[in-house]
Amino acid sequence: MKQAERCHDRHRMVTQPDKAALTRRLNRIEGQVRGITNMVEEDRYCVDILTQLAAVKSALDAVAMQLLENHATGCVQKAIKSAKSDKAGKDAIDEMLAVVKKLM
Repeated sequence: MKQAERCHDRHRMVTQPDKAALTRRLNRIEGQVRGITNMVEEDRYCVDILTQLAAVKSALDAVAMQLLENHATGCVQKAIKSAKSDKAGKDAIDEMLAVVKKLM
């Protein structure tokens, strides 16, 4: 399904432009989290665990920003261009701003 289709439907399906890269990044993060679990189980030094947690948080933030960029340049841009009213375009912007607030 193309990204332009059903972007602002609650049950939407959106094909990510670089799904393989996003999947690789998420798989790497999953491995980092497993490594942190092992560190806790092995009673590793707290600062070392916290350092790894910070790295995972940063990696997740980077994935979130990539997805937000994809959304802004894909779904939101298309919704504004094809909006039949100012309200429809505003709804797309409001949805994106709500997501930004969740990420902050």
